[in-house]
Amino acid sequence: MTQTSPPPTSVAVIGARGRMGATVCAAVDAAPDLELVGRYDMGDELADLGGAQVVVEFSVPSASPENVRACLARGAHVVVGTTGWSAERIADLEADLAAHPGLGVLIAPNFAIGAILMMDFARRAAPFYESVEVVELHHPDKVDAPSGTAARTADLIGAAREAAGLDSVPDATTDDPGGARGARQHGIPVHSLRLRGLVAHQEVLLGNVGELLTIRHDSFDRSSFMPGVLAAVRAVPRHPGLTVGLEHYLGL
Repeated sequence: MTQTSPPPTSVAVIGARGRMGATVCAAVDAAPDLELVGRYDMGDELADLGGAQVVVEFSVPSASPENVRACLARGAHVVVGTTGWSAERIADLEADLAAHPGLGVLIAPNFAIGAILMMDFARRAAPFYESVEVVELHHPDKVDAPSGTAARTADLIGAAREAAGLDSVPDATTDDPGGARGARQHGIPVHSLRLRGLVAHQEVLLGNVGELLTIRHDSFDRSSFMPGVLAAVRAVPRHPGLTVGLEHYLGL
């Protein structure tokens, strides 16, 4: 008896003319089990999204929540790569999802497998070190700071330190009118660099007396994100409700 392959999963991309969106479109086009049925960008009417079962959303922080709501209204699962999702926006999305049982939304600060492992390694190491800071480096066209990856990393580190009963990171600075010590995310100092020639890079530096542990990840090309994006597209229909972080799909 000849076995027939299941039909490909239909996928639409919002933000298709952007750097990440265009790369996602090419990756979906090249995947035999996926079918690209729609490319949308700023000013386009979403209509029925081409009948997409899954939408990949890479837009800008100001537009992303409304785009996701539009996808849910059309019965599509959503993989969100846009950063800038605050706790308040996430809570609003959870409320919206209550009206759409069975639909899944993944918000992923980073899709590179190495970056996800970096965040997990940093979380595991955090309880063992007195000091920790995060440095993220991106191209100067990025509109938000800190990056979603840096914010997520700091949240994971901060929660791990709190669970271990650690005090705040030591810092005797009392005079910093220009903000040279960076921002604080979950009590963790985070520094954002924007330089031409970069794509996406991050270091987590953990210090004790007499030693330093540095965990670094570098994405030199946007193709590094595509295995994670495609894994998310394939998995999101099996995960109804809201998931924050691709690591939950990977068993980390």
